[in-house]
Amino acid sequence: MTVSQMARDGGTIAYEVHGDGPLVVLSHGMGENRGSFRHLVPRLVSAGYRVASVDVRGHGDSSPRWPSYAPAEVGGDLLAVVRALGGGPATLVGSSSSGAAVVFAAADAPELVNGIVQVSPFVAPPKPNPVLRAAQAAVLRSPRLFGMFHRSLFPCGRPADDAAYRKELVAKLRGRMAAVRGVAAPVDPHWTARAREVRQPVLVLMGTKDPDFPDPGAEAPAARRNFATAEARMIADSGHYPHADQPEATAADLLEFLAVTTRA
Repeated sequence: MTVSQMARDGGTIAYEVHGDGPLVVLSHGMGENRGSFRHLVPRLVSAGYRVASVDVRGHGDSSPRWPSYAPAEVGGDLLAVVRALGGGPATLVGSSSSGAAVVFAAADAPELVNGIVQVSPFVAPPKPNPVLRAAQAAVLRSPRLFGMFHRSLFPCGRPADDAAYRKELVAKLRGRMAAVRGVAAPVDPHWTARAREVRQPVLVLMGTKDPDFPDPGAEAPAARRNFATAEARMIADSGHYPHADQPEATAADLLEFLAVTTRA
């Protein structure tokens, strides 16, 4: 495995590339790292795609401290990766918090982006009650507690290598919880304010049992309705990370979408 480092204003962004063909860029959610896509990458590569998985600023092997972790800035990092890899255009896949970043990227540089995928996006900022707010504050300051929270996002079963991945995840979060809090912080504008500027095809993917939402079946079409051209699909028996707990089904939907976005 070769990890590349790309200089950005404020630090460096780590990413790794596998395969040949049309470019797909994968961006993980809050607290995770590029290993989140470890079960999805081989499926996309075997289908004939060049896949870049990125460590979001402050996470994984990217620089730990940045002046901003806003989705617009993360979107700019993804565009910089696309440019570094030849200018694409690329299909951008954003999981959880990165679902906002891919919207900003597509709106800001449509010539570099031929489509976006939001995996488990948040249409509106969560509004926890005081007890949950206190629990969230604790989770966002402790790698160990974040690891416990992360485990809860797999209500339908976990990958066979989940324990090893989570151990590495927690280790990589040490000294980086300020970045996790930065990603979680409210931002203005919200991605929904830019969604109508996205003219490329959009796919929203969400697990039917995603515990981050009271009603995942309603959340996915709510995200879809923000875009001019979009489709929402549900992944059966999946939680917040369908690319991890249902990689085969996720890859099938994604490859069908990529056949459209990467068509010459």
